[in-house]
Amino acid sequence: MDAPSARLPLARVHHVALITADYPRARRFYLEVLDAEVINETYREQRDSHKLDLLLPGGIQLELFSFPSPPPRPSYPEACGLRHLALATTDLDTSVALLEVRGAHPEPIRIDEYTGARFTFFSDPDGTPIELYEVET
Repeated sequence: MDAPSARLPLARVHHVALITADYPRARRFYLEVLDAEVINETYREQRDSHKLDLLLPGGIQLELFSFPSPPPRPSYPEACGLRHLALATTDLDTSVALLEVRGAHPEPIRIDEYTGARFTFFSDPDGTPIELYEVET
């Protein structure tokens, strides 16, 4: 195989892994606010750590980990690494209304100056930025 012309055979993002400081609160948020379903849930005694595999609507998989006393997420000013989790929605207005009823606090809806698409941000209980980006069906 010629390395310079070969392409890596990637298909899609498989999952996103997040670490929480408060497992019960984060678990409740992803199940009740973002409509996730539990795929698998494990407590790893040797690490004093929970691992929760979740399936969000649209086939998006998340791994939620808890560890004792994780350091806070450096966000402001933004640090290197994962900036935010972006989720596509076909109806931003309904999504925002549901999030507000469920106790999340989305920012005002903005327009992407390059694509013209509408989007907003809110945060999970640990301050992880989550973007909702409106796409056409």
